[in-house]
Amino acid sequence: MIPKRKEIWIIAGEASGDLYGARLAAELKRRAPDAVISGMGGIEMRKAGVEILVDSSELGVIGLVEVLSNLFKFIRILLYLIREAKKRRPAAVVLVDYPGFNIRFAKAMWKAGIPVVWYISPQVWVWRRGNIQKLAKFCRKLMVIFPFEPEVYEGSGLDVEFVGHPLVDIVQGRADSSIERDPNSILLLPGSRKKEIDFLLEPFLKTASILKSRHPNLQFVVAAPRERILLMIKDGIREFTKKHPESPLPDIQLTRGKNAFWMQRCTAGLAASGTVTVECAIAGLPLVVAYRLNKITFLLARLVIGKLFRGFFTMVNIILYRRAFEEFLQFQVIPEDLADAMERILPGGERRAEVEADMKEMVEAISGGASGAVSRAASCVLAVVSERMEQERKTV
Repeated sequence: MIPKRKEIWIIAGEASGDLYGARLAAELKRRAPDAVISGMGGIEMRKAGVEILVDSSELGVIGLVEVLSNLFKFIRILLYLIREAKKRRPAAVVLVDYPGFNIRFAKAMWKAGIPVVWYISPQVWVWRRGNIQKLAKFCRKLMVIFPFEPEVYEGSGLDVEFVGHPLVDIVQGRADSSIERDPNSILLLPGSRKKEIDFLLEPFLKTASILKSRHPNLQFVVAAPRERILLMIKDGIREFTKKHPESPLPDIQLTRGKNAFWMQRCTAGLAASGTVTVECAIAGLPLVVAYRLNKITFLLARLVIGKLFRGFFTMVNIILYRRAFEEFLQFQVIPEDLADAMERILPGGERRAEVEADMKEMVEAISGGASGAVSRAASCVLAVVSERMEQERKTV
């Protein structure tokens, strides 16, 4: 069966995917005003005019244990979207990252004869390399955002194109030259998911306490992406104060939805690993990066993954293939060590100039040219849509 109208679906399951999906939707609407854009996403995609079939705002869970506890919810959503896609017959479906869910949806779309374009490659270089052949079978096109990724897929037969990272356009586009860095402000980014807050907020707060004792002029800001996470952070701070009366906290400013401002205002940051580390690097904010998981999830991950890809888990370091941001994983997340690493990237610190040069090099590596990552991604999608619509015209 062929599509009855130029409808494009975008399926995103996390905050970063929602942001990229929104930018892509806006560009598609600009270049193809007659297209209908629908799919799964959150606030940003809704604001971009996407018809939201499933709200994904709270679907960004991490780890095997956490995914299993939400399994039936994911199954219900998957089956609903498959039914709708078969009924509405979109001209193409764009899957944004979110591999655990999207690879199953891709298989269903392939069986239904609906073209799949994958945007933001699953991290097959880290784990489950067997997914490469699945992607090659189910996807018409794979758009990757890191320059080393096409090499990962060599020999698979998959049509892969490096389009550049959309965050470069996004972060540079919102830069405000009137914002000056405060050499005494430190940004704390303990995560955008509940489990990240559970595992990282306490060591981050202890680190802030240690740094304040060493550098009394320092001030701290905790940035949360949305209200629910902000409330968790507030609860976590109250619990920390009760639990650790011997480690008085400095005054900490709590903010929501102002991450972009503070990435330009602060002088350094302590962050959970994730897309935010790339965002901070583009914004020129040096970081120390940490991550912790449920112990069972971590042990299972070690068994499945083995060693880290290129020896790192922070994307900035993976891109550059060297340590730019100091990173601490699981049992390495020790507040005293985090504080020492933070001191090395403060103004005048021994690693400050080195990290600033590394961040500039990373931005150049992922920019991917002058036309802009989102524009190149939209061109890829519209090429697949045009091919599909041409099939419709020939059939008629």
